[in-house]
Amino acid sequence: MAGATHSTLNDLPESTRGQVIDLLNQRLADAIDLELQTKQAHWNVKGPQFIALHKLFDEIHAAADEYVDLLAERIVQLGGVAEGVTAIVAERSELPQYPINIASGEEHVWALSNALASFGERIRRAIDETDELGDTDATDICTEISRGVDKWLWFVEAHADGATAAAASSATRQTSRAR
Repeated sequence: MAGATHSTLNDLPESTRGQVIDLLNQRLADAIDLELQTKQAHWNVKGPQFIALHKLFDEIHAAADEYVDLLAERIVQLGGVAEGVTAIVAERSELPQYPINIASGEEHVWALSNALASFGERIRRAIDETDELGDTDATDICTEISRGVDKWLWFVEAHADGATAAAASSATRQTSRAR
């Protein structure tokens, strides 16, 4: 059990805490990656929707920062170590790699929609897994994050035309199957 490393009076069984810590560290890597991908979009978006997307991407970045904090704090509450260093995040993140050489609003909308949808899928899986493990607090945290991610996905997809949204949805399903 790699997860639990510090003594705590938390009454969840040690084996449960260890499993939840491992699971949340995986989602933490994804959340940090999402945070960075969102900032990548914020910095590099160009085109007629620049200001609207630039501001939207910054708001999503701030929300992702809160998700990172919620996950990391729960890990530590359970006696674990929040593993958020760059090397671990790069190794563990299951999100699709963000394309570096894109600039248009449409391209960033597609790429960020894909990242949000992928993260949303994984955090919903974490809801079920933490529920099965009996950590209702972690389940609640994952549910809160899921609601937020779905809202941000809706906001980003609202900037896409139908063809772009369909392409993003198809790419997300293909990426999910490949992992």
